[in-house]
Amino acid sequence: MLVCLWIGVLGNKLTIPEFDWYDSLLNASMILSGMGPIIDPVIVLTKNAKVFASMYALFSGVAFISTIGILIAPIAHRFFHKLHLEDTSTDL
Repeated sequence: MLVCLWIGVLGNKLTIPEFDWYDSLLNASMILSGMGPIIDPVIVLTKNAKVFASMYALFSGVAFISTIGILIAPIAHRFFHKLHLEDTSTDL
């Protein structure tokens, strides 16, 4: 997750000149967490900034969903094992 956050911080810093490092960190962490970007409406974004924000938001969504899936998979696997019933019939 830190690598994903660092990509977002660098991208925000390089494409939005009005953002300092703290603004870039805030914007990247909000996008990565799924809350959405925090952009001051006074700032006019360049085309590069808009493209980066779009790509980073898509990447963050996939990274977030993948991470949650990896974390929940063992729990779901154990839950479905608990639901498994033995077949007691002798039919083959």
